Formats: sequence, structure tokens, C-alpha cells
Amino acid sequence: MRTTLELPDPLFARLKAHAASRRLTLKQLLRTYVEQGLDGEPPTQRPPRAAATLPRMDGPLPIPEEQLSNSGLFSLMEP
Repeated sequence: MRTTLELPDPLFARLKAHAASRRLTLKQLLRTYVEQGLDGEPPTQRPPRAAATLPRMDGPLPIPEEQLSNSGLFSLMEP
């Protein structure tokens, strides 16, 4: 079966050089990589990401508290 791959030029150059250094064709090298990927261990799932801790500033707010509503914030963004 034939297929088409779109690879960025730098990646293709690395792949081609790698194949040449091993005296393989691109077809042989890609087939080997695909088989290794399918026969290898499945990737382990990453643990869930923890929520980021945001910086906190103490002191008075630079804008009045009543402007912290959605409509108040949108009014601050309008030119």
C-alpha cells in the first residue's frame, strides 16, 4: 500500500541522513520505525495536571469592586 507523508524539511533531512548513515533506504527505515512503534510498549498515561497556583496580591484593588462583574470588566476593555 502506498501513502503520502508530509514532513517538515528539517525532519526529512534528518531522516534521510539517518537512513544514509545506516545504508538503508527511506522506505526501509520508515517501515522499521513504524513496526517498532506498533510492537513497542504503549505510551504510559501522564498523571493529571495539577491546577496552577496563581500569584496573589494583597492590598486594595486598583478598580472598584463593583466593576469586577462581567459587564464592568467589558466596559473597562472598551476604547
